[in-house]
Amino acid sequence: MEHHASTFSGVSFRQSSLNLESEQSLPVLKKPSWNKKKSLNLSSSQLSTWPAYTPGQVILQNRKPCALPEWQRTIKDPVSLSVAKPRYLEDLESYLRKELQALDLTKGKVQELKLQPYREVFEFFMEEFTTYKPLLASIKNEYDLTIEHKEEDTVKLTLALKMARQDLTKAQVELNTMKANYGDVVPRREYELQEEKYNNLAEKMAVLQKDFSDLQEEYDTMLEVHKQVSEERDQFYNDLINVQRTSTPRPQWDKCADVIAGGAERWSVLSEGKTSDQLVDVLLEDLGAGLLREKETFVGKGRSEKVPIYLRCDGLVRNKKLTKKEVVAILKEIWREKLSSDQQKGKRSSLQEFFLTFFQRKYGDALAFDWTYSIYETIKLYRSNETMSLFYHILIGALDEAVYHALLQQLGTLLKELTAADTANTGQLTREEFSLALKSAFPLKTEEEIQELLEAAGYKTEYDTIMYKPLFFEDEEGKIQLLVIKLRNQYVTEKQVYLCDLQAELGNLMEVRPDDLRTAFCTIDPGLAEQTLDYYIGCAFLVPKEQLDPTASIPIDILMQRLMTADLRRQVVVSGDAKCLPSSTTAEEAESPLI
Repeated sequence: MEHHASTFSGVSFRQSSLNLESEQSLPVLKKPSWNKKKSLNLSSSQLSTWPAYTPGQVILQNRKPCALPEWQRTIKDPVSLSVAKPRYLEDLESYLRKELQALDLTKGKVQELKLQPYREVFEFFMEEFTTYKPLLASIKNEYDLTIEHKEEDTVKLTLALKMARQDLTKAQVELNTMKANYGDVVPRREYELQEEKYNNLAEKMAVLQKDFSDLQEEYDTMLEVHKQVSEERDQFYNDLINVQRTSTPRPQWDKCADVIAGGAERWSVLSEGKTSDQLVDVLLEDLGAGLLREKETFVGKGRSEKVPIYLRCDGLVRNKKLTKKEVVAILKEIWREKLSSDQQKGKRSSLQEFFLTFFQRKYGDALAFDWTYSIYETIKLYRSNETMSLFYHILIGALDEAVYHALLQQLGTLLKELTAADTANTGQLTREEFSLALKSAFPLKTEEEIQELLEAAGYKTEYDTIMYKPLFFEDEEGKIQLLVIKLRNQYVTEKQVYLCDLQAELGNLMEVRPDDLRTAFCTIDPGLAEQTLDYYIGCAFLVPKEQLDPTASIPIDILMQRLMTADLRRQVVVSGDAKCLPSSTTAEEAESPLI
């Protein structure tokens, strides 16, 4: 501060003020009242008149006349004064400019640096004006306190600004996070509309998906069916090629009408509904009947053990030249006599022995073989006649006699059910009544088999009504109705399927023992009665149960042949309607009559 005081030692503020007063004298103004003036009118010895203060009359010329001093009212031209700037003020301003120019405003706080020279000049000013020093010091202190207060506010504001910036950064991060998280968020109204559309589309999609699944299942089923049909088609085509290659053209059967006795009319009756194989039998029967009638005698086959007992004789035997009507009547009489005899004896006798005994008892030993040979040759010839053919196959041992009784039992059961269904005793039944009676009589038959029997009975529409009793009639020549033929065909087919299942159960066994056969029967037919099972095993091993050797075994082929001759019937229902025929069975044989 002393350095700064020395700078201004040459000229003092008071001295410059006195010099100014000596150069120019101004009239003394009356001090205005303090209440009326905010500023004080100082004497010329204490205050500088700069900057170019004009005389009082100039200053107060706008005042009311009553307020002007008396001596000023006479002044007409104001005195114009021009006062130069004080030397001391110029020095202060010069010093201030130098200090400001010397500041480095690139470092630190600029405003505080600029304030420092002003403080120094103000202090010089205070030191110079001792009279006003207390007031100026108070003013300076107030300004310093205000500045300090402002600095404190600045620190607080800086801290607040820092915290605000941190909050801003945090808020910006949260805002960015929310923008990232909720960038795809849509308004609730739009969301609800889209949700409703989505639900509707989802329901439609579910329905379409279900329809598609159903169509896919149907498509897969159709593919499987198409595959099976294609395989069957290929198989049939191969069979057709083989048949075309190996078979001869179908004969023109109408030519037979020219050589058959009775002409075209009789041939039409004989050939109706017959297959080629059956037509061959018809021709053989007709031709054979003519040859048979021409024969007068038969040559005896001898007395060898290999010859059946009813043909065991030597020499010539007479041909009785029996008609079909006479033979059928004799066969029926034989069956009646044998049934009565077996009932009396309590056991079933051999048909071969009873056949010879019947004629010996009726015609004597001398003529018995005439009848046995004549009937034997006749029934062997007429293979298409159901009555003769059945008797012939049982007589030669190709079928067990139980088959004949089983077929009669089937017919009796069916007739009983039909009669029970005819509650009105009219002798007529509708298709529905006939169908229910069939299902009651044959519970193991499939719907397909029931339908075949209905068609064989003559039903063509749902509203047909037929007489059921004539379906069981047999004419004098042994011709039976189509319903009975269909029942016998189904009996054969069911037996073949039964044996096919049995063979599959036996597996790869080449030799079969009684225990193996018993186990297989019980597996494929759990409802089999013990007595029936013993009968099946006895037919297979040709010995009764008491004489059966558990260690004995027979080849599988012989086993199947023997069981085919027996009366085999399934006792429980099996799943599926598929039929399986032995490989040696042809299609025509499967459709042919029972024997």
